[in-house]
Amino acid sequence: MRDALEVELLDKVLAGSPALFERLVVELLVAMGYGGSRRSAGQTFGQSGDGRVDGVIKEDRLARDAIHVQAKRWSSVVGRPEIQKFAGALQGRRVRKGVLITASDFSGEARAYAGAIDTRIILVNGAERAGYMIDFGVCVARVAT
Repeated sequence: MRDALEVELLDKVLAGSPALFERLVVELLVAMGYGGSRRSAGQTFGQSGDGRVDGVIKEDRLARDAIHVQAKRWSSVVGRPEIQKFAGALQGRRVRKGVLITASDFSGEARAYAGAIDTRIILVNGAERAGYMIDFGVCVARVAT
């Protein structure tokens, strides 16, 4: 049942708008414990020309640090060039932590690059994101049987 639900979540996300995906990503990170309340923990920028950063979320309730977020609602694989562009955007903002979440997956080169640079970029693919959505109750509800 879980596998079927993950596939359904992946399909629904791909059918939605990019702005919806960006909001969903911030909601998921808040549900995972980042920041404080949804109102104060994070924000999406949701506009073109956002400098390759789609949102910012506080690392914890004390807001000691912020994590910049990029959401890629792509059906194709995200390659190394996109990771490089995001890393450059983070450096331009003097930020050392980022999360890139996609609806698809990352190439091996993208993963290797993210692991090799000083800027910490966590990559979350579509399957992982769907699993986290289920684990943290984002856009799903538990039903007693």
